[in-house]
Amino acid sequence: MKGGMRYRCLVFLGLLWLGYPGKALSQDSTLFRLHRIDQPIKLDGILDEAVWQEIDPLPLVMSSPTYGAPPTEITEIRLAYDDHYLYAAGAFYDSEPGGVRANTLTRDGINFSDDRFALILDTFNDNENALGFVINPAGARSDFAVYNDGESTRGPPLNRSWDTFWDAAVVRTDRGWFAEVRIPFTSLRFQDDHGRVVMGVITWRAIARKNEVVTFPAIPSKWRWGLYKPSIARDVLLEGVFSRKPLYITPYILGGVEQTPFSAGRPFPSRLSTDPTRELGLDVKYSITSNLTLDVTLNTDFAQVESDDEQVNLTRFLLFYPEKRLFFQERASIFDFSTGGQSRVFYSRRIGLTRDGTPLRIYGGVRLIGRIGNWDLGLLNMQTAPYTDTPSENFGVLRLRRRVFNENSYLGAIFTNRVGTNGRFNTVYGVDGIIRVFGDDYLTVTWAHSFETARSRWDLNRGRLRIAWDKRSDRGLFYRARLGWSGADYNPGIGFVRRKDFLFLMGNLGYGWYPGRQSLLYKTSLTLRASAFIRNSDGSIETAELGPEWRLNPKIGGFMRIYASMNYESIVDTFRIAPEAWVAPGNYPFSKVSLFFISPFGYLLRARISMDAGAFYDGWRVTFGLAPSWSISSHLEVGGEYQINRVRFPSRKQAFNADIFRLRLRGNLDTRFSMSSFIQYNSATQRVGINVRFRYNPRDGNDLYLVYNENLEVDGGDSPWVENRTVLLKFTYTFQQPFRLL
Repeated sequence: MKGGMRYRCLVFLGLLWLGYPGKALSQDSTLFRLHRIDQPIKLDGILDEAVWQEIDPLPLVMSSPTYGAPPTEITEIRLAYDDHYLYAAGAFYDSEPGGVRANTLTRDGINFSDDRFALILDTFNDNENALGFVINPAGARSDFAVYNDGESTRGPPLNRSWDTFWDAAVVRTDRGWFAEVRIPFTSLRFQDDHGRVVMGVITWRAIARKNEVVTFPAIPSKWRWGLYKPSIARDVLLEGVFSRKPLYITPYILGGVEQTPFSAGRPFPSRLSTDPTRELGLDVKYSITSNLTLDVTLNTDFAQVESDDEQVNLTRFLLFYPEKRLFFQERASIFDFSTGGQSRVFYSRRIGLTRDGTPLRIYGGVRLIGRIGNWDLGLLNMQTAPYTDTPSENFGVLRLRRRVFNENSYLGAIFTNRVGTNGRFNTVYGVDGIIRVFGDDYLTVTWAHSFETARSRWDLNRGRLRIAWDKRSDRGLFYRARLGWSGADYNPGIGFVRRKDFLFLMGNLGYGWYPGRQSLLYKTSLTLRASAFIRNSDGSIETAELGPEWRLNPKIGGFMRIYASMNYESIVDTFRIAPEAWVAPGNYPFSKVSLFFISPFGYLLRARISMDAGAFYDGWRVTFGLAPSWSISSHLEVGGEYQINRVRFPSRKQAFNADIFRLRLRGNLDTRFSMSSFIQYNSATQRVGINVRFRYNPRDGNDLYLVYNENLEVDGGDSPWVENRTVLLKFTYTFQQPFRLL
């Protein structure tokens, strides 16, 4: 066994080494040459520089709501560059200037309800990852990272927490709106060959009230998230551009107070201890080479991060919460190693947070991310402080990937290690590959294997396998198939796992229609979905699901999904939904129907509606959610959410009710000063959470935060019980080599 394993590893590493050479930079005839300028551009949104008139606008094509139709409004987008910056200029004429949507001034707050101008850059030209820059007519900016070649079955394949340094200016007139964007090359990571750089570029304009998007290059409507898809970006050539090695130094200072109860009980709910908080920390970012960036963090703090949304768990599995901490966001997609669904080998919330979300002190860490030749490299190492029964721990992750066979395929490997000062350790290695077989058909294979203290020998039962075949298109016939297997002892110490010890089979078969110019529909699809989890121990079915799904996208915008399913659950051990309601061991066939609806994005008043109803084990369940939002102006937006959960087991006279209420308020004086607040209540836990954040952001990298957090327990007593209360002030300032203030 050991010899065979060694042989397979050598074969895999050989394939990685041979790799795929990538696109040759010398094939200039196939490249789109951007215009190089040698005169300054004043970034004011007024396109009065002569250079803009010398550049031909890009040829734009309507992507939606009718692919290939002429744009309904005149749009001119021009790109240029010099030694230091990439520039973009947009003239967005509008026959109804009053209909232009600019609903926010918040940094990173732009959403589908705004008119938008976007620039997507596949800076390494790897057809897998990209960086996005978006502005709206109010001058608000958003940036994000694109991963997995813009493919996702859940939501947009974007990491919205990624941030970098760039500028934009906007002017509105009675003819429309006009914008200039300036992105420093120091904010981008790319490879140059003696000053010659090839990047992939996608740029587009979105008109929210019409649900209209015009793009360069032309983007066929067969992809759900085609506007962000790096592999269809147009390759452009820049000459005389060299990668930089910037140095950013960002110290922070934090002060405040925290109040907690003296005791865990309720005899003295008014007795609180007050502890002052004073912290200093430092983040350093340095480009070791033109393509390799080192980040160092000391006494890492995330006081400004918004609290997690409350969730109700009606399953017997762990809940998944997304990562919101900024340090873990930059090119985070390189560390992605999915083993099926939300399960993954590396889950950064395992670092510096307990399972219930309590923050742990992080002494510091380092991260090295970038490219060496044709290799993508990600290296992370963090050290946490001890906490109650948890020792000080070291977390290490190494990720490698390289293109093979063709420009849309890669093989990779990952290694994670978690070591405590008490001598306990957990190590995981994994290998994966995504192969474009032909057309839009992709094969994905992943294998992961874990080792732990006192279990260091190789054992198949500590492994996990996933094989997937996808047609990455929803036009015409499409299909998806999955095969997964997990051993009972598989345990990724820095990962996330919902369930173990199973064989998983899944198949989706569907057909998508794009009715054309005369229809009110943009697209619609019908899919038959089937899946089953089978126990390894006895070959019995643990979970099964079968049913049709109908998706509908009108041309005015919005989305609707209806799914009906027949379900089967086999329960071995009693699991409690709540102290007063549980599911006993047994086999349970039942059926349900689900509805999900989003109103058109261009409306000032919008809503999201979701519903699940039907049988639930030996009872029934109804879950209903309503989430309205109202863009009162670009200075103020109000949003809320109300979710009700009703579970009944009549034969056992058991009942469970859980309501979640959220109210969000977002305000802006201008693009620099913003306020966001929300209050949420979970009736199941009888907890109220309050979060208020004021942010002053005069320039990228320079921030002043004032944060108020309070968690209350409300159990029907005379007064709420304060679980904790904090008020914090955090100030960060970024210096850039040669140490000029940003």
